[in-house]
Amino acid sequence: MGTRSSYLLDVLMTEFGDSITTDPPAFRRKFRKMAASPFAFYRGSACLFYADLTGPFADDSYLDEATSRVWIHGDLHAENFGTYMNASGVLVFNVNDFDEAYVGPYVWDLKRFAASVALLGYAKALSDAVIGDLVGGFAGAYLTELTAIARGGDDAVGALTLDTTSGVLHRVLQTARLSTRVAMLDVETVVEDYDRRFAFMEGRVPVADGMRAAVRAAFEDYLTTLPMPSNPVEHVIKDLALRKGVGIGSAGLPSYNLLLEGRSQALENDVILYMKQAQVPAVARYVTDEKVTRYFRHQGHRTAESQRALQAYADPWLGHTTLNGVGQLVAEVSPYSADLDWGDVNEPAELHAIVRDLGRAVARMHAVADDDSSHDLVSFSTEEAIVAAAGGDAAGFTATLVDFAHRYGARAREDHGLFVDLFRNGRLPGV
Repeated sequence: MGTRSSYLLDVLMTEFGDSITTDPPAFRRKFRKMAASPFAFYRGSACLFYADLTGPFADDSYLDEATSRVWIHGDLHAENFGTYMNASGVLVFNVNDFDEAYVGPYVWDLKRFAASVALLGYAKALSDAVIGDLVGGFAGAYLTELTAIARGGDDAVGALTLDTTSGVLHRVLQTARLSTRVAMLDVETVVEDYDRRFAFMEGRVPVADGMRAAVRAAFEDYLTTLPMPSNPVEHVIKDLALRKGVGIGSAGLPSYNLLLEGRSQALENDVILYMKQAQVPAVARYVTDEKVTRYFRHQGHRTAESQRALQAYADPWLGHTTLNGVGQLVAEVSPYSADLDWGDVNEPAELHAIVRDLGRAVARMHAVADDDSSHDLVSFSTEEAIVAAAGGDAAGFTATLVDFAHRYGARAREDHGLFVDLFRNGRLPGV
């Protein structure tokens, strides 16, 4: 087995080995999904990415002490964007899925996204020149928006909403706008004896009697973590259900759905929450900062605090709790979520427009989580610090990201082949 194959195997087993032992079938499903394409492999192997960024691909360009410890998303690839309804009632297209968020070098987010663009572009048979232009457009939009925010915000484009988008992203927001809570409830629930309960389906089953009391107790603890008081009517639990993690990053993890009364006893505004076990983020192995480690009570607390830090107006139902001593993230299953389908976007002009918009979204995300937000972990202006570290050399900054995207995209494509060989030949222990 080659040196890179051995390295890849070591990193994956260090990250997933204990979990594989707990639930081998779940990881067989996860690894089958990762084997499907280089991009799917890249999505599921953030641990390998960070091992490389602190090993063979290590580079501290455009970093200093401050910008090496800002709040980052942790898994900023092209498919981790979508719509949500913010706490002010505005539909926004933005970064989502904060399960891997942590404090670390801001460029790690940018490099993770840039390499994902290279993989997407290669899959669409785009030339290296076009891929380079896409990454360059992302980098330029990121720096331009961040600089505008640092100068007071008058020239910033702002959040990606129905008022500030056009083309593909505007259509995604319009699609989300057509969604309704009632339509989601009609899929997820049934009405019997004049009230709603969960409809059981593949992957969702009743909660065992021995766990129901524990989940209810965890819910009561969760309510104490909500940032604003709410109507007690909303907190009546009407039903519970258990789901097994089916996402590429949630292999084997249990997740509970809670059906709540909502703001009134009318059936059309019932609320569905999820309570899911939170994991140690992959990036945490490669950031050795005791202040960051000590800040979080558990991984559910880390995930909720990170999302609040990185979103200007986070889900009002976002909170955390513990269940049987294990940290849990709690949030609403939103009826207003819609994802960008990259399979429908193939022309370079449309792709350019999208990645520039996403560059602005990432800039706003990095700017939110600083001295003006509710936490005290990052106590300086992140936009000013990043602009000071990178803004004076926009051309060099962009060239560095473009070069990384090409090199790591090629590395990920080769690693995908090595991973498939390991998996199909039975060399991944436990699966």
